[in-house]
Amino acid sequence: MSWDSLPLIFVAALLVWLLVSFVREKWSPDVVAAIAVAALLVAQILTPGEVLGVLSNSAPATIACMFVLSAALERTGCIDALGNWLGDLVGNNPVRMLAGLMLTALIISAFLNNTPVVAILTPVAIALAKRANGSPSKLLIPLSFATVLGGMLTMIGTSTNILVDGVARKAGLEPFGMFEITPAALVFCVVGFVYLMLFSDRLLPNRDTLSKQLRPDLGRTFMTELLVPHDSPVIGKSLSEAHLNGGSGLQVLKIFRDQQELTEPAAETLLQSGDLLVLHGQVKDMVDMRESNRLTFNRGEAFETVSSHDVILAEAIVGRGSRYSHRPMRDLDLTARYGIAVLAVHRQDENIQGNLDELQLQFGDVMLVEGTPAQIKRFADNGELISLNTVQERAYRRDKAPIAIIATLAVMLLAAFELMPIEGLAMIACAVVIATRCLDIEDAYKAVDWKILSLIFGMLAISIAMAKVGLIDLIVSHTMMAIPNASPLLVLGFVYLLTTVLTEILSNNAVAVLVTPVAIGIAQSLGLDPRPFVVAVMFAASVSFATPIGYQTNTFVYNAGGYRFSDFMRIGIPLNILMVGVAMLVIPLIWPLNPA
Repeated sequence: MSWDSLPLIFVAALLVWLLVSFVREKWSPDVVAAIAVAALLVAQILTPGEVLGVLSNSAPATIACMFVLSAALERTGCIDALGNWLGDLVGNNPVRMLAGLMLTALIISAFLNNTPVVAILTPVAIALAKRANGSPSKLLIPLSFATVLGGMLTMIGTSTNILVDGVARKAGLEPFGMFEITPAALVFCVVGFVYLMLFSDRLLPNRDTLSKQLRPDLGRTFMTELLVPHDSPVIGKSLSEAHLNGGSGLQVLKIFRDQQELTEPAAETLLQSGDLLVLHGQVKDMVDMRESNRLTFNRGEAFETVSSHDVILAEAIVGRGSRYSHRPMRDLDLTARYGIAVLAVHRQDENIQGNLDELQLQFGDVMLVEGTPAQIKRFADNGELISLNTVQERAYRRDKAPIAIIATLAVMLLAAFELMPIEGLAMIACAVVIATRCLDIEDAYKAVDWKILSLIFGMLAISIAMAKVGLIDLIVSHTMMAIPNASPLLVLGFVYLLTTVLTEILSNNAVAVLVTPVAIGIAQSLGLDPRPFVVAVMFAASVSFATPIGYQTNTFVYNAGGYRFSDFMRIGIPLNILMVGVAMLVIPLIWPLNPA
């Protein structure tokens, strides 16, 4: 080993650490990327100028603008109106319901960021399932998959398309046109749509959302706190006499009494006024306890002062960008800030314990909250939680809807005619929707997923380091040694398969940045046009179906639909395999594997 090879070894080791850290999720991906970039600066493999040079890549700016345009369409009620129209159109027929929901998601996500599309259509899907006396779990995975497929249709449909195009431009390739990928993506969409229509009902389970647990025939365990009020009929009774820890569906885990903590209380433990019970159970049993005045929710004095006759129960899910994540709930002061009370928390496949004050929320946690519709709406609008129940009288700026629609359409059409690059048109459209108050400037800043942009900038810098020390060339040469004498079509399939496997366990944006230069290098080593290989990466980095962690929309519906990890594998792995075959068939037809 020579000293000259040390930078290459360092970057390779750093890349391995990076991938392992993404999978372990000890830190968020943007933090991991930032640490890696800092290490490259300390090792003097990258200069500050090279790191800052990634800011010149137009892809992140375009992605940020599309976040804002998506928020403008949401704020003006366009997506909500479409969801209401869909509910009226499909009626109670399960087949029409599934087809209508997926087609709507496909069309919308071709032009908008798909995460808010899923967030808005999830309550629609739950309402449709309830209307047909069905299970939302039959609709939510198809909804997520449809938005993933729809994002492939245009260059602005998903951040992955924009990002791969930006990396390819830096490598000297011609920019992709707005609808250049549409013909091939349509085939993917048709195949995926037919597959889901034929097999989703057979392969997906019947699972229930939190709201359906209010029914006595259903039960999913989650944690809450109940207080023994001063006039409760259970005072002086034992847990067994009060029908707790047997007979009520509630399991008392701890009792907090003054400064004393009783862990694993026995059935003979007597209840006293003011006891705080930490327990597991069903919502229906907790509500029964409250209505009979035996126990009350521990909401705090502040909540009682803001309660009114129109207080409702609503369920909400913790968003990916919530600043409430990983902080004890006692520090959040939700009642004072929003007038709501958190009554219970459910976490997928985990029986959480402790008490609510100490609980640290995580992305995807489902919360049962209480407050007025206006209070819950204000909380959801602040971006901290996404309401899974429809809250009436949402303050949409519907009179601004035509402006938001025209601005978005202008970006697509003018880019298609190549009157200006997409990034320029997107910036102009953002300025228009903000200046015309389709959404406020504060809403525009909140709409941008800054963590994704930070991750993208970090990965772009890391890809520069990989090229600089020769790691990309090394990966390409070893790849070609592993598949010697393979036909160009098989190599294309290998690139697609590698990308889609990595996307199932890592961030799709990170995979796009890392694999695109490798795909270009492989094509050039074969003397072929790199464009079909870049398209393979573009598509494969989007179509994540086999796990709930590969794509944001999958993670969202994972908890909203009460799914298990295996549910995604059962329906997603065959679809992924099917898509590999579609890619090998369609991509060479539109972008021939010709010599460069």
